[in-house]
Amino acid sequence: MIEPGTIRVAVNGYGVIGKRVAAAVRMQDDMELVGVADIGADWRLQVATHLGMKLFGATTEHVKLMEGAGLPIAGDLAALIGLADVIVDCTPKAVGAANAEIYRQAGKPFIVQGGEKHTVTGHSFVAESSYATALRCGSTRVVSCNTTSIVRTLTALKNAGLLIKARGTLLRRATDPWESDHGGIMNTLVPEPEIPSHQGPDANSVDPDLDLVTMAVKVPETIGHLHYWSVQMTRPASKEAVIAAFAASSRIALIRATDGLGALNSVKEMMSDLGRPHGNLYEVALWSDMLRVEGDELFYAYMVDNQAIVIPETIDAIRALVGAVDDADASIAMTNASLGIGDVTALLSSA
Repeated sequence: MIEPGTIRVAVNGYGVIGKRVAAAVRMQDDMELVGVADIGADWRLQVATHLGMKLFGATTEHVKLMEGAGLPIAGDLAALIGLADVIVDCTPKAVGAANAEIYRQAGKPFIVQGGEKHTVTGHSFVAESSYATALRCGSTRVVSCNTTSIVRTLTALKNAGLLIKARGTLLRRATDPWESDHGGIMNTLVPEPEIPSHQGPDANSVDPDLDLVTMAVKVPETIGHLHYWSVQMTRPASKEAVIAAFAASSRIALIRATDGLGALNSVKEMMSDLGRPHGNLYEVALWSDMLRVEGDELFYAYMVDNQAIVIPETIDAIRALVGAVDDADASIAMTNASLGIGDVTALLSSA
């Protein structure tokens, strides 16, 4: 087992996910952020420098570009890889797949994001479901925000012996807030052209035993995603039993519309008021007062923060790949404590 403070982590790509991963790594007692690599020279990297992070260019050309912009650069990607025990690739879709061979040639374990295909690593990760199979694995893929939420919630029902099959409809936000001026949609809805949408098969890459079908539609907002699920349970169950099953997962926060949390914006505002960086909602925010049970049928809805939900999963994946913590529950508890996961549940349950 690696001693505390000695997991040296490199982050390649300092965008929406990369900057959150880098910040979360710095909050772990058993990890050290050795640097971040990128291709840009804009305000994001200026902020990273201000925060004391070591910067690296993705290539020698990008090193020159970044130095020309006045950024202090410690080297190129190869130099950063050489400093690290594990690399977290947070580059755009398809770039991570190309980088995977670089990491393999360097003999370093690595993580890619959910935009890549399962075949890039041969392993897909959600801490509560596939931590054990990621232990000392050469690489893994932390699945997408929506897929993470699906696996978390259905795993909770599965662990309680309640799950037969699930059917879900996803209302997907159009783009990330900081890129709202770059594109997106307005005054329309865009259905994903195939049923099942890609999230269902993606969840099966984590747990092939899940019987689920997903449908998705892109909507003109940028706050978060909204899921509606219909589940056939193994038996008639009370609402209390179902809520207890969800509550058994520390990464599902049970919220109530009656507390004023009746919409995505109010949930996001609460995260900011709690002092979370970027207003990050790391949990699945599931409405307990909306949840309904009819015999062996279950209906529920929840919110997903696509910028934040995969961050704790990535931290756990780091520990799993290097074999620092063998037990999933132990790593999850460490990550939760560092990121404040559980404060929403504690606050609302005391009301």
